Amino acid sequence: MADVIRLLPDHVANQIAAGEVVQRPASVVKELLENAIDAGATQVKLIVKNGGKTLIQVVDNGCGMSDTDARLSFERHATSKITSAEDLFDLNTKGFRGEALASIAAIAHVDLQTRRPSDEVGGHIRIEGSKVVFQEMVSVPRGTSISVKNLFFNIPARRNFLKSDAVELRHITDEFQRVAMVHPEVSFHFFNNGSEIFNLPETKHRQRIVQVFGHKMNDKLVPVSEETDVLQLFGFVCKPEYAKKSRGEQFFFANNRFIKSPYLNHGVVAAFEGLLKPDNFPGYFLYLNVDPQTIDINIHPTKTEVKFHDEQTLYAMIRSAVKHSLGQFNVAPLLDFERDANLDTPYAYKEKLAPVPGITVDANFNPFADSQTKQRGVSVAIPYTKKSPKGWETLYEGLSNDSEEAFSMVQIESDSEVQSTLYSEEETQETGTTFQLRRKYIVCTLKSGLLMVHQHRAHESIL
Repeated sequence: MADVIRLLPDHVANQIAAGEVVQRPASVVKELLENAIDAGATQVKLIVKNGGKTLIQVVDNGCGMSDTDARLSFERHATSKITSAEDLFDLNTKGFRGEALASIAAIAHVDLQTRRPSDEVGGHIRIEGSKVVFQEMVSVPRGTSISVKNLFFNIPARRNFLKSDAVELRHITDEFQRVAMVHPEVSFHFFNNGSEIFNLPETKHRQRIVQVFGHKMNDKLVPVSEETDVLQLFGFVCKPEYAKKSRGEQFFFANNRFIKSPYLNHGVVAAFEGLLKPDNFPGYFLYLNVDPQTIDINIHPTKTEVKFHDEQTLYAMIRSAVKHSLGQFNVAPLLDFERDANLDTPYAYKEKLAPVPGITVDANFNPFADSQTKQRGVSVAIPYTKKSPKGWETLYEGLSNDSEEAFSMVQIESDSEVQSTLYSEEETQETGTTFQLRRKYIVCTLKSGLLMVHQHRAHESIL
């Protein structure tokens, strides 16, 4: 019987590997953006058309590659990130498996242009289905520009499983946001079908989150910070009142890499215990920095699921740090042992209302008279009899209660002693009648004419 086991051709093996690495256009975007970041780029431009099915192009100003490196990068398991198995446990870069470009080139048309800063000219390579169809030296800008066209052109079954352009664009946007938020020191541009979607200049972490999710996000964020020998944690959580029924704004980044960890996510949710409505989920943007030797990234082809050596410790630290931040910024109730308990309201009076003081009014009280009479509809009062050293009370001596003068006036005898203090001696020699008009003015006749005195102001002047 003939042997039945044989080695697969390279292009078939690459297509099989592409099924693990490239699931949809968003997977290509993730790999190319991570390569640009590893190349030390400070400016990255992403261009897609038709949801990435027609074109995915990433342009960066990184270190570039030589002509030989550009050709070798499309070989399987070719990488510049690791040299031995021990390097897998001390990773500080993103792409290290050496399968991304080889898998992408096996199922698409790839066009690569690259140049190092020290070179005068760069290289241009075109690959279709793992076959190099064009390679030459050209004059190109510093950095790398790689275009992926006609994704899954040679695997129609995989292409038929792709969703609509809008759905694929949403997945591409998610991958773009995950890379952009963890690298605020890099400026990003995102174009779709010729329209600019994102223009993210270089900034800080908080501003980058605001740039991605809008200006309203700035008021929702509460900073979180914790640093220990095991974990360095910083980032932001959203206030409880902005919790949503979806998990769209939950981001964990471990060593500058987006990860998914249901266990650590439970620790964040536990810190919000008692603050959220049922079926609501908090938003958070947390950045974890741990020792690379304590984290295993190479357990999944997409490298989004990782394994920590001591997840229980990280869980407790994250939960404690988030809970502390919510209390520190008065988002959650907090026990303050430093406040003065003597200033608190006693429990016996806490729920009691302040008593309303009673008010009693003497309707018959008149400060200017002992009794009051009415004549012709006008009230006339006896003057106030309080003693004063100034002698001003004698001003109204002689008021008569039974006076019936025209125009509702009261006749009062003039007092020579008081009048002498107010008027000249010549004017007071003539004895005339004195009247009180409308309980406000004092009218008297003098030799030179008529004198009218404002009663209240005269009273104040004498005092």
